[in-house]
Amino acid sequence: MKTQAKLSIIVAAGLNNVIGKDGDMPWRLAADMAHFKRITTGKPVLMGRKTWQSLFVQPLPGRKNLVLSRDVNFQAPAAMVFSDLDAMISKGKALAGANGEVMVIGGGVLYEAALPLCDRVYFTRVNASPDGDTYFPALDVKTWQLVQQQPYPADDKNDHAFVTQVFEKMG
Repeated sequence: MKTQAKLSIIVAAGLNNVIGKDGDMPWRLAADMAHFKRITTGKPVLMGRKTWQSLFVQPLPGRKNLVLSRDVNFQAPAAMVFSDLDAMISKGKALAGANGEVMVIGGGVLYEAALPLCDRVYFTRVNASPDGDTYFPALDVKTWQLVQQQPYPADDKNDHAFVTQVFEKMG
């Protein structure tokens, strides 16, 4: 039986599901950034154009970067650009190989489109309710099962306490 790569989301959201404001994250969480790097390194990462443009380092090192844009003329140096979500996911799965994993890393529009197609969600729930203009869709408890979680305290490198969680799609 041939297997194919899993499609997963990795996201950090506040208690109010805010994930961003003005193209930036509304907090600084060093431990969550380390978690993000640990989970995504070596895997294809799929992102929207705004997420690509917000990256401090382009492309994200140690990962194949795939960018989705409605603008067919958009160029992202050292990344692959797509104007079709299905084509981007297919390329990501081909790059990941059988039993691999493809990571959707944002932003809000891409999360909403990809969530029904995903097998797993790496969810960081930040203990804050910041103002924002970009949100993560609510996870349906009938669809997603919590399989792992790890709490982290607020400290001098983490603005807020948070918990990393892993949800698997049921069925």
